[in-house]
Amino acid sequence: MLDHVGIPVSDYQKSKGFYMRALKPLGYGLEMEVSSPETGGENHAGFGAKGKPEFWIGGGTPLKGRVHFAFTAKTRAAVNAFYKEALAAGGKDNGAPGLRPHYHDNYYGAFVLDPDGHNIEAVCHFPE
Repeated sequence: MLDHVGIPVSDYQKSKGFYMRALKPLGYGLEMEVSSPETGGENHAGFGAKGKPEFWIGGGTPLKGRVHFAFTAKTRAAVNAFYKEALAAGGKDNGAPGLRPHYHDNYYGAFVLDPDGHNIEAVCHFPE
């Protein structure tokens, strides 16, 4: 349904570092960076895999309220690593890794708040 999504962040460098570290255990990295002269505004960083940026952040005025993004993890160990790295990168706990059987039997997720307070999740749908 979606090709990519992006959000403005209050501190571009801080958020870029957070996402680089938090998404690495899930197999995602910084795929593209676009400078402010190219965008006509703020710097933008695109994260994804295999050369395809799908999640973008850009400097600017952060959104009011909280958004939620759930990133796919291939294993439960990757969810655990995401959570550990996200906290080490300055994220705040919003739900430790574990099963969430109210969604389905194999729903294993972890939640952190990013530097702007957005609810970022890693989720694995496979049993281990």
